[in-house]
Amino acid sequence: MSERQSNTNSVTPITRALLSVSDKTGIIDLGKALAGHGIEILSTGGTARTLKEAGIAVTDVSDHTGFPEIMDGRVKTLHPTIHGGILARRDKDAHRSAMEDHGIGGIDLVVVNLYPFEETVAKGAAFGDTVEQIDIGGPAMVRASAKNHAFVTILTDPADYDGILAEIGGHGGTTAETRLRLAKKAFQRTAAYDTAISGWLATETGDVLPDRLTVTATKVQDCRYGENPHQNAAFYETVENRPGIATAKQRQGKALSYNNLNDTDAAFELVSEFDPDRPAVAIIKHANPCGVATADSFKQAYEKALICDPVSAFGGIVALNGELDGATATEIVKIFTEVIVAPSVSDEAAGIIAAKKNLRLLTTGGLADPAQPGLTLRTVAGGLLVQGRDTGQIGADRLNVVTQRAPTPDEMADLLFAFRVAKHVKSNAIVYARGQMTVGIGAGQMNRRDSSRIAAIRAGEAAEAAGETDSFAKGSVVASDAFFPFADGLMAAAEAGATAVIQPGGSIRDEDVIAAADKAGLAMVFTGQRHFRH
Repeated sequence: MSERQSNTNSVTPITRALLSVSDKTGIIDLGKALAGHGIEILSTGGTARTLKEAGIAVTDVSDHTGFPEIMDGRVKTLHPTIHGGILARRDKDAHRSAMEDHGIGGIDLVVVNLYPFEETVAKGAAFGDTVEQIDIGGPAMVRASAKNHAFVTILTDPADYDGILAEIGGHGGTTAETRLRLAKKAFQRTAAYDTAISGWLATETGDVLPDRLTVTATKVQDCRYGENPHQNAAFYETVENRPGIATAKQRQGKALSYNNLNDTDAAFELVSEFDPDRPAVAIIKHANPCGVATADSFKQAYEKALICDPVSAFGGIVALNGELDGATATEIVKIFTEVIVAPSVSDEAAGIIAAKKNLRLLTTGGLADPAQPGLTLRTVAGGLLVQGRDTGQIGADRLNVVTQRAPTPDEMADLLFAFRVAKHVKSNAIVYARGQMTVGIGAGQMNRRDSSRIAAIRAGEAAEAAGETDSFAKGSVVASDAFFPFADGLMAAAEAGATAVIQPGGSIRDEDVIAAADKAGLAMVFTGQRHFRH
């Protein structure tokens, strides 16, 4: 049995506590309760004033150390009397002798939360003002207390106050198990704090990919399992200020699964690409769109999106780029849907959705900015792959017409729409579209020809389901997320009835592909920008 295991139930009494907090939530109640248990309270600055004003007996740290606070409060707890009282091992004769020789009293409970650095950054404060919110003494005390958790209890979160008071009331102190749990939480807090500071400095100096990357995130929920039942999973929120799944409010339905969260994020990021003044709807399945459309109303956009692949839409995720209204909600609930996500929801729509108890409804309060920079991370064995978010957007002014025939205005509008969707389809990606709606999507194939053929099959099946005799691919346009390395993928689209193509270009066989497009009477434009998505 390890030393830690053998001592998990031992109780360490608390006779002296040090309270120094920026967030005063619950501090008065905590102070009164500690004083009620006969515990001496040391404190600093604003915390001491708050406690004294509440009638709680407090000893100022400067009186305890015999040294005043100096340099505008930058130096107050950085003193041997404080850190000796925290770090001393009570089971070592040499430590006890040192305490006695230097008049150091033990500190058994430390209550510290740090200067509000993250909040200061979020407010956009000036550089100098933000630097002043970098706490030094606080993290030093937190780390010292957490290191010496065998004897010292560290509290960094007001949510833990009541539990500790209950333990003190029942046992006169805290158990080793509790102190270890709080020490772990304390080191997580200081690590996150330092990460926030280094991240801010990296941003301020334009260091997008720093030599040493640190990432911090806060657990939002445990998932029942990961992609598969034998995998553990949880959902964490980062400090990125971006409307989306991490900040969304779930209004109803059971907890979102790992796959739900992944798919819902994909859906919301896709619809955020579109002009918020024009209703857009995306239906997602397994992180790939199975239907996307824009229209004059969300009801029309949903109906158009559903046409593309109604089979895959069953059990899918629906995302809107504006408020979910009653007419659209009525249409969505006609088939089984896992999640609906939108910036907001009308009372009428919320009432309609409420009748479907298992349907999750999320509101984000806004759209994600597709041009906002950020990092994406992916694990590999022993490391991370890190890249900037794909913020690329293409307008008509950046297109290069490479064929004898230029696209018509309607074709051009559909080409831009299709390429925007293709950005969010797993590579190799092919998207057929017409009338600002997808009519066939081919995703994740090992070659572009197969993606093109699959998308054409989907277009034919969608037309058949709608009672049409001609495939929806006839008269459509086609978007490819990357260049056509051979003409075969392009010709598969032409054979399906497509009339115009948008692709990045850049293949060594571009001239062969352009010649094939001219021979088939296709209009083709190059974007000069690809959108691989693996």
